[in-house]
Amino acid sequence: MKKTLITGADGFIGSHLTEELVRQGKSVRAFVYYNSFGRCGWLDTIPDDIKKEIEFFAGDIRDPNGVRAAMCDVDVVYHLAALIAIPFSYHSPDSYVDTNIKGTLNVLQGAKDLGTRRVLITSTSEVYGTAQYVPINESHPFQGQSPYSATKIGADRLAESFYRSFELPVVIVRPFNTYGPRQSARAVIPTIITQLLSGKNELHLGALSPTRDFNYVTDTVNGFISLSETDAAIGQEINIASGKEISIGDMVQMLISQINPSAKIICDEERLRPEKSEVNRLLGCNEKIMKLTGWEPQVSLEQGLAMTIEWMRHNMDSYVPGKYMI
Repeated sequence: MKKTLITGADGFIGSHLTEELVRQGKSVRAFVYYNSFGRCGWLDTIPDDIKKEIEFFAGDIRDPNGVRAAMCDVDVVYHLAALIAIPFSYHSPDSYVDTNIKGTLNVLQGAKDLGTRRVLITSTSEVYGTAQYVPINESHPFQGQSPYSATKIGADRLAESFYRSFELPVVIVRPFNTYGPRQSARAVIPTIITQLLSGKNELHLGALSPTRDFNYVTDTVNGFISLSETDAAIGQEINIASGKEISIGDMVQMLISQINPSAKIICDEERLRPEKSEVNRLLGCNEKIMKLTGWEPQVSLEQGLAMTIEWMRHNMDSYVPGKYMI
C-alpha cells in the first residue's frame, strides 16, 4: 500500500483530507505541529476508528531534519502546513517567511532527495490579489498584497523551480476560499456564524464589499485527491474554484436571516485591511481542473452554509464569539 504524508494534517483542510484518505483505505502519516501537550489539533476530534488508522508524526515544518524523517518511505506528499492568517502576517512577517517559504523548501528538498512520487503544494487564491479580470484563470498575474500572499507566491515559485530544474513531480494546488466545519474564527464565515449563534445582536465585521469564491471543504479535499491521481497535473498550477462569487455583505445577510434576523452589522475598523492590501474581488476559473480530472463542485453555498451552521451550533466551545482573531 502506498504511504501518504499530509503536512498540516492537524489543521482545517488537512484534518478533512486526512480523514477522507483513511476512509478511502490509504495508508496515512499525519505530520502535526509538535507541542508539549501532545495534542493533534482537529485530528483529536475525529472518530476513533479513523484515528487509530493514522500514523502520527509530531514535528515542525521549519525543521528540515524532521521533515525529511517524516517523508521517508512516502509516495505522495500533500503539503498544507502554513501560516495563513493575513492580519497576523502584518504583525509577524518573518514567521511567514520561515514557515511558508522555508517550510516548503524543506518539503521540496526532501522529495528531491528521497524520490517522492508526487508532491502537492498548497497555494492560495490570495496570490492573485484583486482580480484584474474574471474569471481568474491560472495565467492571471500575481500580486503580493499582504506578507502572507507574498510568501505563498514565493513558495509556489520554488515549487515551479524544482519541477523545471530537477523534474520533481510537483502539482501546485490553488484553492479559492474554503469554508466548513473546523475552520478557525480568523476566517470570515466562522466569525459571522459564531457571533450570530452566541445570541448577540451586534455583529462586528470588517469590509463587506469584497467578493469571494467559496468552496465547501469536502469539494476542496476532493479536488486535492483528484489532482494527486492525475499524471497530467504534474508541473501545473491549478485552481480549485466554484466559479461563483458573492460579496461578504450578501453572505452576511444570508446567515443573519437563518440564525438571528435581528442582528445589526457594526463596522470594526480593527478588522479592516490596509486599503492597498484588501483583495476586493476573487472569482476563480475552474475549467483547468475540470478538464484534467473531471472534478466539479458538489456542494452549493446554501447547502454548505447550512452544514457549517449545524456543526458550529454543536461545537461553540471551540470558539470565543466576538473576539477578533488575527
